[in-house]
Amino acid sequence: MDFSKIEEKMNKTISVLQENFAEVRAGRANPAILNKVKVDYYGTPTPINQVAGISVPEARLIVIQPWDMSILKEIEKAILASDIGITPNNDGKVIRLSFPELNEERRKEIVKDIRKTAEEAKVSIRSIRRDGIDEAKQSEKDGEMTEDDLRNAENQIQKITDKKIEEIDKILENKEQEIMKI
Repeated sequence: MDFSKIEEKMNKTISVLQENFAEVRAGRANPAILNKVKVDYYGTPTPINQVAGISVPEARLIVIQPWDMSILKEIEKAILASDIGITPNNDGKVIRLSFPELNEERRKEIVKDIRKTAEEAKVSIRSIRRDGIDEAKQSEKDGEMTEDDLRNAENQIQKITDKKIEEIDKILENKEQEIMKI
């Protein structure tokens, strides 16, 4: 049985979790929160980072400088329409996004949200495990593997699952510390 496919699916789940965590606003300016914001650039929805330079000159400030000044208003509209929760400040040349200091209550709310996201990732990992075990059981029914091979396959899939769940817990713990420390 090929365990690399199962592990690959689990790795994809973990990378999606990491992308989701990168977009969490943790009080510090992080350009990743703009990843899902699309600007209407000549009728085509385009990611901001493809039409402007994005920099972080200070810990709580993102500066967006469009390469084509005619889309400055479009970028501002796209940010307002997105749900990042920050009002853009347009000075005619650049757009500044100022991140306010997070209070304790908001931090706890964010931690609760990321725990929920991590739990969803664990559920996804367990679902991949179940599918792998079902596939192994089907192989055993079809006579492609023995009962011992099935038991070994189940154990191997469980080991991979445990390792990935542990990895999710570490990623979650690091993100929680990052949010609560700030």
